[in-house]
Amino acid sequence: MITVIICGQMYKLELTGTGVLSMRVVVDYLLATMKGSDGKSIITQPEKCRIVPVAILFVLICGFSFYMGGIFCSERNRFLFISGQKSLEPSKDLSSVGSVQMKSISFPECGIDYQDYTPCTDPKRWRKYGSYRLTLLERHCPPIFERKECLVPPPDGYKPPIRWPKSRDECWYRNVPYDWINKQKSNQHWLKKEGEKFLFPGGGTMFPNGVGEYADKMQDLIPEMKDGTIRTAIDTGCGVASWGGDLLDRGILTVSLAPRDNHEAQVQFALERGIPAILGVISTQRLPFPSNSFDMAHCSRCLIPWTEFGGIYLLEIHRILRPGGFWVLSGPPINYQRRWRGWNTTIEEQRSDYEKLEELLKSLCFKMYNKKGDIAVWQKSLDNNCYNKLARDTYPPKCDDSLEPDSAWYTPLRACIVVPNSKFKKSGLTSIPKWPERLHTMPERISMVHRGSASSFKHDDSTWKKRIEHYKKLLPDLGTDKIRNVMDMNTVYGGFAAALINDPVWVMNVVSSYSTNTLPVVYDRGLIGTFHDWCEAFSTYPRTYDLLHLDGLFTAESHRCEMKYVLLEMDRILRPNGHVIIREHGYFVDSIEAIGKGMRWECHKQKTEKGDEMMKVLICQKQLWYASNKGSR
Repeated sequence: MITVIICGQMYKLELTGTGVLSMRVVVDYLLATMKGSDGKSIITQPEKCRIVPVAILFVLICGFSFYMGGIFCSERNRFLFISGQKSLEPSKDLSSVGSVQMKSISFPECGIDYQDYTPCTDPKRWRKYGSYRLTLLERHCPPIFERKECLVPPPDGYKPPIRWPKSRDECWYRNVPYDWINKQKSNQHWLKKEGEKFLFPGGGTMFPNGVGEYADKMQDLIPEMKDGTIRTAIDTGCGVASWGGDLLDRGILTVSLAPRDNHEAQVQFALERGIPAILGVISTQRLPFPSNSFDMAHCSRCLIPWTEFGGIYLLEIHRILRPGGFWVLSGPPINYQRRWRGWNTTIEEQRSDYEKLEELLKSLCFKMYNKKGDIAVWQKSLDNNCYNKLARDTYPPKCDDSLEPDSAWYTPLRACIVVPNSKFKKSGLTSIPKWPERLHTMPERISMVHRGSASSFKHDDSTWKKRIEHYKKLLPDLGTDKIRNVMDMNTVYGGFAAALINDPVWVMNVVSSYSTNTLPVVYDRGLIGTFHDWCEAFSTYPRTYDLLHLDGLFTAESHRCEMKYVLLEMDRILRPNGHVIIREHGYFVDSIEAIGKGMRWECHKQKTEKGDEMMKVLICQKQLWYASNKGSR
């Protein structure tokens, strides 16, 4: 009961339910009660009180509502658990660790036709979207009411993947049972089927003699590939990622990018081989990477129409390339004088395409760096002198300040040049430390991060070294060839990945699209990563990661993402027999463990390296099982 006195009159408001009154309810109550017997408002009767300003009344009501709403929200956040209200029961002893007890839960199997289900790039949904600029191949996630609450099965006959580095050259056929590439690209030696395996001889459209020879030629044109200057690369239209796989031996970490299209399972093949890859396409949205990040970008006959639509696709490559970074193109229209007959075109058309490309690159402040045979290399401007000379009426124009250069989650492409921030003098390719020194050198762009500093960077580095030592005691497979593809689901500076740098793993660092943007720091260290919103499915095939790690993800995102769906997505992308390391507040751990059991995970709780009672480490392993349900679900 709350008493409100207005104009000398006392009014009593009774709170029920949640204890929160909306402003409308309070207003209606006061207006209804502040009337005389004749039905007229008493606040207008001078013999009873002076006129009460309506503004003051509303201020009082708003303040009251804000106060009560704050109490409600704080209590709601305290007890909210994102797996759904019906499945939760508060622990009888929240004072100890603040945990939540959860009723047993189990999830059914999806039909076998969902074995390669990619929710946000589902071919079954393509018909809803236009083919203009391949919009249908972009991310289009299903609405909440269409989300699957079932476990994605592996193909019949699935086996634990072949271990790295042998996996780079072969994989089990039954793990990726698709013959389309084998049949359509047999003359280009992308892969070939022998018995129970696919073999990867390292061929490609533009490197019929093998990717090794192709990369050697490229290295002759770009000496910076040899001395640690170039560390991160992106391969657009990657095929089965043979180029990215070869560069790993040269100390270059490549994000291989391809859409889910009629080239069945390109990215799935890449990840099955143990090579970094992600589903994606340059279409109408920016790629999920920050600006000025990659040291090199590559396109080998990827058939992207670079000069069409105002050069918008090349503008995106320009955005994500570091100042001084290299763009490598092989295939049409390079070497058109010799190659045009095999491209089903005329020499005049190819000459025109090449001239348009040169003109566009010049307008973007790229310079020809080297060229030989089928390979051409351009270099992005090392400084802003060229951009400063661009006239206002030139095309494409420089981007205005209305679009953040690093905004890259469902951000539309724009036909304008993202000019690098001139205050960062040490982030260009010739200024940033070479690999591996750059891994532990504080990046200049850490100043963009709230409270980012040399001390916070150093502390993060040392903290993760200690944590990884502890993790390896809890999970002995970590650091061995049993774990290859790793994801840090909510990284900050990439400290988890940095602490694993000497192990036979690669790490996809994920930064939430709703959290502080630290991904430029990750790239400046020579690591790779992507933006993502864990309320949605990740851009990869099922069964593509050996280890998923998260540190406080549910604490940070529980107000937005329902945990049940996050864990189901983790199960989808985790390989059978793969592991999960969850570092989380003890409040969440019991419920995570219960959901994990319902997904056929085996979990056990452990203490942190400090023995902290508030935080816990949950180690889980996904079991290998085969579908009993052959239909759709």
